[in-house]
Amino acid sequence: MFFKKKDRGIREAGWDRTLITGVVGMVYFAPVFWIILNAFKTRQDGLATPPKLFFTPSMDNFFNVFYRITDAGDHVATGMGLYFFNSIFAAGAGVLLALVIGTLAAYGFSRYPLRGNDTYLFVILTTRMLPPIVVIIPIFLMFRVTGLSGSYIGIILLYAMFNLAFSVWMMKSFFDELSTDVEDAARLDGINEIKVFFKICIPQLTAGLAATAVFALILTWNEFLFALLLTGNDTRTVPVAMARAMGGQLGVDYGLLSAIITLFLIPVFVVTYMLQNHLLRGVTFGTVKK
Repeated sequence: MFFKKKDRGIREAGWDRTLITGVVGMVYFAPVFWIILNAFKTRQDGLATPPKLFFTPSMDNFFNVFYRITDAGDHVATGMGLYFFNSIFAAGAGVLLALVIGTLAAYGFSRYPLRGNDTYLFVILTTRMLPPIVVIIPIFLMFRVTGLSGSYIGIILLYAMFNLAFSVWMMKSFFDELSTDVEDAARLDGINEIKVFFKICIPQLTAGLAATAVFALILTWNEFLFALLLTGNDTRTVPVAMARAMGGQLGVDYGLLSAIITLFLIPVFVVTYMLQNHLLRGVTFGTVKK
């Protein structure tokens, strides 16, 4: 009888936590839901007072993201397709480069610590603590001297540099959680260090790589300041184009802006959904046994 009451209490507590979590999740998701809802409204419905919850959905805002209608009735590309490609290419390449270099560096810090290892790691971490606006002037001057301003290579290297400290610290913590017994056994069998790294360590760290990649992608995907000052017309990213699309003779077109934001959220949602199993394991690595 005691155990039945105890199990019932555990189940009731579980439902309470689930209900509270659901309510909190709905509160946090409400602004995002309103933006998505507003993307399907016409300009009149979007500016209606009081706000309309029931309306006839329209895809005009999504069409206007990529094309605008001239006075002659022609459809002219707005260039937003190029900006989406730039964001995906720059963020993806920058995160990938930071992940490759950061994983190699983290392996060295974890398996071959030097004298003053903690000091080196702290110095690396301080580069991530600096506000971007503090270093924007020297970076701007460096880009102008080297000719990297307005190029894909420049913005990719910059994104990789600012994600490198985060990648090193994240991946080092994952390497530290791995048991070295299998690695030592492989070395005794004559396997070189490169194969130990790629054949033994990396397969065990897919969750860590996924978690690091997702967090770094989110940080890079929303970046605005560097993209505003260091990209050109051909390399402009969506956050910069979004800011430029807010102005106009008729004021802010909230429907168009909501459509851009909705499309801008899709790649991050897709990547997070595809890596959700690895992401859950990655953020709990070392605390939950698989």
